[in-house]
Amino acid sequence: MSLNPALLGLRFLLELSAFASFAISGWRLTDSPARWLLVVLLPVVAAAAWGVFAVPDDPSRSGAAPVAVPGPVRLIVEFAVFWGGAAALWFAGLPQLALISAAILLAYHLIAYDRLLWLVQH
Repeated sequence: MSLNPALLGLRFLLELSAFASFAISGWRLTDSPARWLLVVLLPVVAAAAWGVFAVPDDPSRSGAAPVAVPGPVRLIVEFAVFWGGAAALWFAGLPQLALISAAILLAYHLIAYDRLLWLVQH
């Protein structure tokens, strides 16, 4: 699998966008003081899953895998974070942003099909 620097940059922005989407969702889902906890907790949980579960020697990452998982499991983690961010925007009452996010994610995954195939095979 070749690593296109532009796709890696886009992927990084999509990660940050997903984490921000979880924070926005946490803020908008409740008016109670728990919103402060959700603003921090939701993106931290997503970032922890993103950073901990990895395929060993993944060329798009450092190669280190704190918790080594097979490629299909990592693919589930990535879809949960990326598409979960879009869903979080939807449930936060921001359907237009959710649809824009989903469209960008779809385009990214179509362009980065080689990464998806690599994960399925490892």
